[in-house]
Amino acid sequence: MIIIIRNNSDRTQVDNLINWVKGLGLDVHDSVGAKTTILGLVGDTSKVDIDLIKSLDIVESVKRIQEPYKNANRKFHPEDTIVNVAGHLFGGDNFQVIAGPCSVESEAQIIEVAKAVKASGANLLRGGAFKPRTSPYAFQGMKAEGLVLLKKAREETGMPICTELMNIMDIDLFQDVDMIQIGARNMQNFDLLKEVGKLRVPILLKRGLANTIQEWLMSAEYIMSEGNQNIILCERGIRTFEPATRNTLDLSAIPIVKQLTHLPIIVDPSHASGISELVLPMSLASVGAGADGLMIEVHNDPTKALCDGAQSLRPNMFEDVMRKVERMLPLVNKVIR
Repeated sequence: MIIIIRNNSDRTQVDNLINWVKGLGLDVHDSVGAKTTILGLVGDTSKVDIDLIKSLDIVESVKRIQEPYKNANRKFHPEDTIVNVAGHLFGGDNFQVIAGPCSVESEAQIIEVAKAVKASGANLLRGGAFKPRTSPYAFQGMKAEGLVLLKKAREETGMPICTELMNIMDIDLFQDVDMIQIGARNMQNFDLLKEVGKLRVPILLKRGLANTIQEWLMSAEYIMSEGNQNIILCERGIRTFEPATRNTLDLSAIPIVKQLTHLPIIVDPSHASGISELVLPMSLASVGAGADGLMIEVHNDPTKALCDGAQSLRPNMFEDVMRKVERMLPLVNKVIR
C-alpha cells in the first residue's frame, strides 16, 4: 500500500501518520521526492483503515500495490535510487564500468589488469576469488588468498573492488569488500540474501540462469527487507534453446526493469554471450537500451586464463569498447563519473 502526501504538507503531521502506521506493526518507507512524498507500507495492510487515512488533510490518495515486491517497487520510490560504491554512483544519469578478470590468478595478473582497465576509464575492479564452476574439476578460485590480492590491487590503483560471495560461512571475509556480488546460481539462495541484507555493503545481484524478472526483483526484496537498500541489478543473459551463444542477453529486461523498480541495472555482456567478439556490440546495445553500467571481463592473456578466457577481452580490445561507449553515452544522457 502507498500513501501519497499532498504537496507542502506539515512535516509534523506526516511524522505523526508514520508513527501511527508503525504502531499497527507495519514498516514505512518514506520517499521524499522533488515534487511529492510517498509513504510505502510494508506488512499486513489488511488492518489499515483506508477510508480513515483518505480523510486526513495531508493525504492526496491511497493505493494498494498488487506486485509482491514492495521495497523494490517504483510505485514506492518513483525517483531512481542512486547507489554509492566508494564514491562512484550507479543510477540516474550516472554510468559505471566494472572490469577485470573472471578470476584472480596471481598478484602480478590482477594488478596488471587493474592498471590497464583503470587507464581505459573503468572505475571499479572485478575479480573472482571464490568461483562457482559447473565442473568440480575446474579451477575454483584462490578463495581467501584471492581476496587479499584484490585488496592489494585496490591499494595499488585506488579502484573499489567487486567480487562474488558464494557461502554464508565466508561472509566475514567480505567485510572490507566495496561491493559484494551475488551470482546467478545464488540468486534464490534466500538464506544468503537475508544475510547480505543485514550488511550495508552495496550488493550486485545477478539475474538467475532461467529466472523471470519478477523472481529477480523478489530476490532484491529479500535483501531490502533486511534493511540493505544498496542494490544494483545485473542482467547477465538467460538460458534459452539457442546454442550459438553461452546465454541469450535479454536486452528488453533493461527498460522493463526501469519501469518496475527504482534500482539501477547494469549488464554483463561477457557472460551473456561467452564470445569476446560479441562484447562490443552487446555493450553498445546495452547502453542504447538504457543500462546504468557494464561489467566486462578483461584478461592480460585470455588464451592462458584459468576461467572463461573465450569471453575475456584483451586490454586493447577493452580500450576500444570504452571509447565507443563514451561516444554513445551523450545520446542516452548518461555520464561516467
